[in-house]
Amino acid sequence: MMFLVKRIFLFAFVTFLGHGVVAGATHAESREKQKVVYHVNVDDGKVLNTALKTIQNHLNVVGVGNLDLRVVLHGDGIALLQLANSDPTLQDKVKNLKHQGVHFIVCNSTLASRKIDFKRDLYDVTEEDIVPSGVAEIARLQSQGFSYIRP
Repeated sequence: MMFLVKRIFLFAFVTFLGHGVVAGATHAESREKQKVVYHVNVDDGKVLNTALKTIQNHLNVVGVGNLDLRVVLHGDGIALLQLANSDPTLQDKVKNLKHQGVHFIVCNSTLASRKIDFKRDLYDVTEEDIVPSGVAEIARLQSQGFSYIRP
């Protein structure tokens, strides 16, 4: 009788283990690249640093190759790249994220209304990084399947 109980337990255990391995492999194979847009529109050093840390943690967990990540800066959020323009520590954080494929997107409406010269006043921004409207860009990205995150 004990032999039969052991065999049943062993069969159940192996079956459970097998399903777990197969399920895990199937999940990993079918995992789609995450598409995420981070929305930043505050001028608060603590919030901005937390946002950068959260983005790095996101990359660390999901993996650089598994993530298409955009950071849309508009309104007061432009402060992130204004501060980075003169802060080497912040520059390193932004540069590191960019090297990992993060795209920082800047709102032209904010630049125009605040008379900000992106070449002079913002850290490492090119014309390709500028969109007509930050909020319109967020809506466009969401319509393309990007998940919205506000750190």
